[in-house]
Parts: sequence; structure tokens; C-alpha cells
Amino acid sequence: MDVDRAIQTIEPWAAPSDAVLAELGASEQGLSAAEAARRLSEYGPNLLTPPRPAPWWKRVLLQFKDVLIYVLLASALLKAIIGEWVDFAVILAVAVINAVIGLVQEGRAEQALNAIRGMLSSQAHLMRDGQWLEADAAQLVPGDVVRVRAGDRVPADLRLLDSANLQVDESALTGEAEPSNKFAAPVAVTAELGDRTSMLFSGTLVAAGTGSGVVVSTGQNTEIGHIQTLVSEVETVETPLARALARFGRLIAWTIIAMTIVMTLIGLFVHDFDLDEIVSAAIGFAVAAIPEGLPALVTITLALGVQQMARRHAITRRLPAVEALGSVTVICSDKTGTLTKNEMTARSVRTAARAYEVEGTGYAPLGQVTLDGAPAPTAEHADLRALAETVAVCNDARVVSESGGDGAPGAGWRLIGAPTEGALKVLGLKGGIDGGDWRRDAEVPFDSETKYMAVLAARAAPQAPGEAFVFLKGAPDRVLPRATTQTNPDGSASPIDLPYWDEQISELGRQGLRVLAAARRRADAAQLELSHDDVATGFEFIGVIGIVDPPRPEAIVAIETSHRAGIAVKMITGDHPDTALSIAREMGIAGAAPRVLTGSELEAMSDEELRSVAGDVDVYARTSPEHKIRIVSALQYEREVVAMTGDGVNDAPALTQADVGVAMGLKGTEATKEAADLVLTDDNFATIERAVEEGRRIYSNIRKSILFLLPTNGAQALVILVAVLAGLALPLEPVQVLWINMATSVTLSLALAGAGAEPGLMDQPPRGKNAPLLDARMSVRIGVVSLLIGAATMFTFYFEDGHGESVAQSQTTAVTTLALCQLAYLFSCRFLDQSSLSLDVLRGNRVIYISAATLIVLQAAFVYLPFMHDWFSSGAIGWHQWGLAALLAIAVFLLAELNKRLTRGIGERS
Repeated sequence: MDVDRAIQTIEPWAAPSDAVLAELGASEQGLSAAEAARRLSEYGPNLLTPPRPAPWWKRVLLQFKDVLIYVLLASALLKAIIGEWVDFAVILAVAVINAVIGLVQEGRAEQALNAIRGMLSSQAHLMRDGQWLEADAAQLVPGDVVRVRAGDRVPADLRLLDSANLQVDESALTGEAEPSNKFAAPVAVTAELGDRTSMLFSGTLVAAGTGSGVVVSTGQNTEIGHIQTLVSEVETVETPLARALARFGRLIAWTIIAMTIVMTLIGLFVHDFDLDEIVSAAIGFAVAAIPEGLPALVTITLALGVQQMARRHAITRRLPAVEALGSVTVICSDKTGTLTKNEMTARSVRTAARAYEVEGTGYAPLGQVTLDGAPAPTAEHADLRALAETVAVCNDARVVSESGGDGAPGAGWRLIGAPTEGALKVLGLKGGIDGGDWRRDAEVPFDSETKYMAVLAARAAPQAPGEAFVFLKGAPDRVLPRATTQTNPDGSASPIDLPYWDEQISELGRQGLRVLAAARRRADAAQLELSHDDVATGFEFIGVIGIVDPPRPEAIVAIETSHRAGIAVKMITGDHPDTALSIAREMGIAGAAPRVLTGSELEAMSDEELRSVAGDVDVYARTSPEHKIRIVSALQYEREVVAMTGDGVNDAPALTQADVGVAMGLKGTEATKEAADLVLTDDNFATIERAVEEGRRIYSNIRKSILFLLPTNGAQALVILVAVLAGLALPLEPVQVLWINMATSVTLSLALAGAGAEPGLMDQPPRGKNAPLLDARMSVRIGVVSLLIGAATMFTFYFEDGHGESVAQSQTTAVTTLALCQLAYLFSCRFLDQSSLSLDVLRGNRVIYISAATLIVLQAAFVYLPFMHDWFSSGAIGWHQWGLAALLAIAVFLLAELNKRLTRGIGERS
């Protein structure tokens, strides 16, 4: 019998349990040991197997498949050709370090899969040959009968055969905060994953009750196995910075090659240079033009950003992710635990004549119940007191201060019990009632089939000895039919008004609130037992409570800031549409006419149809992992840069697909953290907004550094190029080019890597996904400053040479001019757009002064130390030559600022 094929002929959640058993060739007595062994050999163990990794040598070689690495290697080769072995070793080391970092980061996908595999249960309670036994979960096969109880991790995908008060926490798969009630009855064939109440899924946790089921899927065929497959199949998306640097690197490479060829031909055939002389000039030109410090500069800038992010509660797992997050245009956020607190809270109370509101959120019993904005003490509102007593006494939950005492404002509070009961317990405490003056004598526990809980309690307080009630709470459709009267504001009873309560329940439901009802009935003080028959009728209906998983207040502010920064925020959740929409409106995600798309609607759409609406949908509800990947892919197809947040294993594939995956560090699963690019250590959505600002700051600093770095290379290359094309003596030797690159390009450019954010950074829209690293305005500035610095350098050389100075002294003056012009230009690069002719340019970045002092010391060594004269063909110069270089540097700074002002209107920032 082909078990897999038999399973595929039916949808197990929609078929009766006996039909599923028949399809699997099994019975409620389980499989025989022999049959189980045969199936195990045929279908393999109940394990998630990792994909075969690429050979190590291939992984190593792939790390060098990058145009910037090519630039590094080319620079190293050129330095080896001219015999500069120290510089050759340094550049080669940078390339190797980049490769090592790449190899380490490449292992994140494999670690994500290992984390998912770690979620599987290691033991199972199964029936073999008609007897229950404990066995390794890896030995489970389709057809095995397994039973579970509270605290167990489900070992495989099961079709329930029976259940008793069974509740399963499926938040890691569906995103829903509340445990799902499970029954053996089949459900609709079209039911989404979160609505398949007749199924238990591998890796989920049993929160309450017991049940047994037949294994329908094991290993890779389970829902969690399917998620693992999705993670392994998702291709990592290249970040905008990586794409921009790749384009930029190719442009530099081809420009250098073309100009080197032109220069060589002109030198040989126009000016009759010797071959050795033109080769030396060509090498000098190439070394001057290649910005070999650029890859290291970008890496250092990103690394500094990573350190800053860590101080702001975000751990970066991939360097480019910090920059990429700064360019996102859409944040797709999970709801439960990310936008919301994952702490159920009573928000509204409706009685027969009043609508109370409840202050505070979470499990801290801080806040009060209000009526029309004014405090409503239970001592003055009999209906509210009756409801608070009912939900406080008919309750098994406790909330305790993390300090172990009564707690204080701001103290942490922890729930012991079910989230819904915790919300009701806190409601009672806010009303000043903890239920301690009632003695519980009997109870009917909550059952997922009856959907109510009842307790028999007698008042132990001296003021009303012997008073007894049966308190009842549960789903409104189960409590209302048992009531014949309702509680009036003064505490008296009157006939129940069913249409009124139907309207109240509907209104709370439309607000996205989960609704619970409370009722009571007087009991005989001598009664000591309670059964379902005792709660069949005769109750006094007190009121209903609207409960919600409240939004994080800081997330609301972060969403507003994101919108101001031109970033759309979309909620993707497994919750019901009404609940999701209510939270989205409260958080400012949804507008006046929001569009909600459910998983079933999305399923019916083609990829083209989804792409056409993805950008307009604010809320996606009842989604599955496949849906999340499709949503992210559709947005990316529309040229959006997408960040995806999440905390459950169901989010891992989408986090891998997204441009930036952001995991919650406190409540997130290990699988999610390993699949993510960023892990938030405080689970605070506001941290994402700060990460966006940090990403933008880093990208801005990278552009500043490039804006500073390239004129150095441009000026040096122009000096050599013009000299060769004009048939003049070279103002710079190749070895002097190496010196100026080392002394200025890296040293000074690092001063901009950690610069603070410019004002108004978060008021600008995100840059385009394919925006060039250098826009037209920056390109003009680089060209103009290259000409200015190149002209100043050539002027000093030929001026000094024409006034009888030696070639060594003339070249040393030219090198000193280059160094000081670069230092002056550094201050111009402090701000990309605003003027540097202000005192602000002297404040806020002490690294500039350290770099400047270091440069002066190094240049003085270059000028005056004898061994430097031997190494670099330099010579000592006088104060008037230093003064000439300084005056030209000031002129370059002023002209660069004039150029910045004149080019401010060129193009728009992409």
C-alpha cells in the first residue's frame, strides 16, 4: 500500500476520523511492530533532513565572485608588479578577510534549518500492538496512533481521533496569540491552517487537555517540514548597496582599462616615451585611479553601524543588512508579539445600561475602570461589581509581580495561567476585587466543547456570611441561552433583553475584540457539588467583556515616523480579518478605506493579480507561510525594498525572502532568529524605526566617504594622465601615489564613517531601489574637485620645478599639496547638501581632528625623515612650500563649497 498516495486522496482535516484511518490502513489500536518497521524502512525516520551543502572549495571561490574583490586583487597584483610587497600583503589580507566574513554569514540559512529541526519533539507516547509505550519520535510513521497531554510537543502531524478540553499553542505556525481549541469533528475542506481544528501539527505545544490522533505526515511532509523546504528554496536577495557598488565597481574598472590603453598609446606613439617609462606611468595611473580603500571603507562603515545598532537593541547578522534596512520602502510586520504586546487585555465592559472602558494594558493591574471618562469604583456601581466578582472568582489564573511582591508602578508582572483568564483576573483587580473573600466549593472546568466555566462559591467575608452563587463565564452564545434575567445598574434583576445583548456583542466584535460573557445565579448555601445540569438555566446575565491583544504604544509612534519617512507598513497575520483591521486602524496602519486581503482570497489570485494589488493592501489576514512569501515576492516585483518582521517559525521563509529579515529576540523562535538579518533584543517595533534611521545614516556616510575618496584618486590619475598626454615630466612617482593613498584616502575617509545623522534624514523619502550610488550632483562635485586638486598639485610641482627646486623637492611639495587639499576637502564633505561654511562643521566629530593630526605627523615624516626619502624619493621642503600648499588647500575648500552651492539644484535625490 502506498501510504503517501493514500493520504493525498483525502484532506484529513475534512474527512471523518474513521475514513482517515481506513485510508492509512490503520486502526485505533495502532500499528503492529512489524508493519511500523516496514513503513519506517519505506518512508524514513520522522526527522527534518538538511539539504546537501555545496563543497567547501566552491563556497570559498564564490566569496571572490565580486567586482570589488576583483578591484582589490587587481590592486594587489599591480603593487606586486612594482615590488611593493607590504602593500600587496595588506590588500590581499583585506580580500581574504572579506571572504572569511562571507563564509561565516553564508552559514545562516543552514543554522535556520537546524533551529527548525530542533523544534521537533524527541519523544512520543504511541500505541503499538494495542499497548501504549514511550518511543523515540523519529520512529513514528503514518498510521501510528499517538496521544498527547498538556505540556507535550506534538511529534508529527496528527488527525485527531478524540479530545478532552484540548488546546494547542500554534502561534509559531499561525501567528495567533490564543491557544487553538481542538476537536475530533471534521472541518471544511477549504479551512485555512489556523482553522483546521481537527488537526495537530508537528512542533506545536499542547497548552491544556488531552487527545489522541493518527499520524498522517512525518518528517519533511509535515507543515513544519514544508516550512523548512520553503526556507531552503528561497534565494537571498542582493541588497541595494551591493547592487550599487557592483555597478560602480564595473564602471571604475572599465574606465581605468580604457584610459590606461589610451594613455599608453599616446605616450608611445605621440611623445615617444620609452617602453619602461610608459609602463611605469601606466602602472602609476592604474594604482592612482583604483580606489583600493573603497571595499575596506565600506566594510568599516558598516561595521561601525553594526556596533551602533547593537547599542540600540538590534543585533546585525549580516553587514549589508544595516544599509539595506535604511533603504526599505515597505515593512511587512507580523501582528502578534511584534505590533502588539501578546498580552490579552480587557478593553471594554458592557452591562445592561452602561458602557465602561478599562485603562491600562497587559497583565499589570494598573489603571482603573471608567464611565464617560470618569472613574467608576465598584462600590458605587453594583453592575460593575457583580461582573468583576464573577470573572475574579470564576478564574484559575494568577498575575504576580516579577519582584515577588505586590509590585509597584513600572514593575514587571507575569501571568500564570491562560491569557484570556489573565485578562479577566486583571479586570477584577482593577476594580479592586481579587476574589479572596469567596470560597470555591465546586466547579465545572472550562471545556473547549462547552466553551464555559462555572464555579460554586460562598462568600467568606463577615458582611454576608453564607451567601452563595454559581458564577458562570464563557462564550456569549453559550452563556446567553442560560440566562432569563439581567443585572440592572443598581444590582437588581429584570427580564433579559436579548436583542440588546446581540447588538452589544456585534458592536464589540466589529471593533476586533474577543467577547466573553459573565452571569451568576444564587445557590443554596448547603450545595457542595456542581455539574453541567446545574448550569443549564436560571442565570442572571451581568454583562460582556471585550478583550484585545493591545498594540505596543511605542509601535504606534514608530509607524507614524515610518510613514513620515515614506515607508509603508503592512500587517501580515494569521488572525481574523476584523481583529487585524481593528488593530491596524488603532496603530495607524490602515487608512479611512483600508483594504484587507485574506489568505483564501490570496490563494485564489494568480501572481500577476497579487502584484497588481499588493501595494494597496494594508492588512493581510489568515495567512500561511506560503502566502507571506508570495506577498513579499509580489512587493519586490513592484520594485519595493521589503523588510519582514516576525517571531514564529512560520515567518522564517518570508524573512529569508525579504530584502531584510527582522526577528524578535525575546519571543522569537531560534529558527526565526537564524533566518533573519537583524534580531531585535527588546522585541520593540520602535527599534526598527531607529534601525531605518541608522541604515540611512550609514548609507549617507558611505556616500560622504566615497565623495571624499574619489577626488583623491581622480586628482592623482589626472596628474599622471595630463602629464603623459602633454609629454611632461611626471609630478608624482607611482610609489608616491601609494603613499598619498595610504596617508589620506584611508586615514581621513575613516573620519566620516562614524559621523552622526544629518538633520531631516527621516523626513526624506527612501531612495530608489536601483538608484545610483552617486547621483548627478555628486558626480559633478567629484569631477570638479578632482580637477581642482589635480590642478593645485600640478601647479605646485611645475612652479617649484621652474624655480630651480630639485625633482624630489618639487614632487614632495606636490604630495604635500595633495595631502592638505584632501584635509581641507574633508571638512567640505562633512555635509552632503548643507554648507560647511559654518561652525557646525567643527563640532560633533572629534575623529576628524585625530585624523588631521595623524595626517600632519605622517606627512612631516614623509618630508623630513631620511629613510622616507630613500623609500619614496621625497625631499625636505621649507615653510614657504608648506604655506603654498596650505593656501591652495584653503582655495580648494572654498571653491568646493561654491560648487556645492551651485550644483544643489542639479537632479533630484533618487
